Amino acid sequence: MTALDFVGVYDPVTRLKSMGLMPELNWDLCAYTEKVTDDRGLVFAPTKVGEPLRDYDLLIVPGGFGTRTLVGDASFIGWLKTAAPCELKASVCTGSLLLGAAGFLEGRRATTHPNAFQELERFCAEVVDQRVVDEGDVVTARGVTSAIDLGLHLVERFVGKEGRERIRRQMDYPG
Repeated sequence: MTALDFVGVYDPVTRLKSMGLMPELNWDLCAYTEKVTDDRGLVFAPTKVGEPLRDYDLLIVPGGFGTRTLVGDASFIGWLKTAAPCELKASVCTGSLLLGAAGFLEGRRATTHPNAFQELERFCAEVVDQRVVDEGDVVTARGVTSAIDLGLHLVERFVGKEGRERIRRQMDYPG
């Protein structure tokens, strides 16, 4: 995966807890395998490995060059499909290809990194050139840095515009 795809969303969303806006917030770093790395070798330590994803309220799928291989990995996509009951599914960059391969983008608008627009076309109704595309229970974000935009968008969905603005200012992110 691409590290910023993950960390860009993680930072604003986890501030919901650290800044007291959602003190009950908990999260897991779920993976299909025990070792997760970015494309440069940064290692992430999953807290859950290969366990079904159905009991989560939110699933966030980062992208990266590995998504092109995972799209055709029936076992991985089967695991991702266990997230079907999740109330909200989100992706950054080419993570949308994985949501698409799992069937979560069918009949919906979605976005991804511009270099993957054509690859995304087969999984959704329309590829949209926007930073964040919200289709209700599925939200996709464009390229790598849009992960921060997605994180702030999710914050707003959970705690409103005032909470988003508070976190945005704390992060010193442009408005």
